[in-house]
Amino acid sequence: MKMDDILRSSNTVAIVGLSSDKHRPSYGVAVYLQSKGYRVIPVNPKESAILGELCHSSLTSINEKIDIVDIFRRPDQVMGVVDEAIQIGARVVWMQEEVVNEEAAMKAREAGLEVVMDKCIKKEHQRMVGEEPLPYGVCEVHLDY
Repeated sequence: MKMDDILRSSNTVAIVGLSSDKHRPSYGVAVYLQSKGYRVIPVNPKESAILGELCHSSLTSINEKIDIVDIFRRPDQVMGVVDEAIQIGARVVWMQEEVVNEEAAMKAREAGLEVVMDKCIKKEHQRMVGEEPLPYGVCEVHLDY
């Protein structure tokens, strides 16, 4: 499945590693996805709520269908997230820019999940709708002034 098809057919995105810090890329991505109508579910055991949504300690504590698991974690922490994504029946595992774990990607594909790796979901959505995304490795953050 192509990234555009994944984005068009998805409604709910669980963001693993979502931070409440407005200067972090994960926060900017979450704000953007919410503004485009996606349901964003934060997964971060150190937070209680982010962007008006209850924060979950893990994917397995979420009691609703997840289309995309968007991962903002170090590559060496991805396998555990993939295990949980498989367990909850997510459709897609999306690893953000610079998050590459081939072994975890293979495991997800073997379990029937779509995998996007080393791509920013926000930038791919912007490209899909005709907006000009920032270059690879450059993250836009959301600031309230």
